[in-house]
Amino acid sequence: MLTTVAEERLMGAQEIAERLGVSRQRVTQLTARSDWPAPVATLALGRVWRSEDVEAWIREHRPPGGDEPD
Repeated sequence: MLTTVAEERLMGAQEIAERLGVSRQRVTQLTARSDWPAPVATLALGRVWRSEDVEAWIREHRPPGGDEPD
């Protein structure tokens, strides 16, 4: 089945900051990492990522208990 971006849940920097409980500045640092997922689009308001990709990264890099990612 073909999935369009409109059907996917997306996250921008603000949503990622809220999800991780960090500042948008920290999100900028995280998204610059080589292991961060690639954005699916760059809009006038900034880059957006698939929620599924962000959540997978969080599961892999953020230990249980809410500590900062590696």
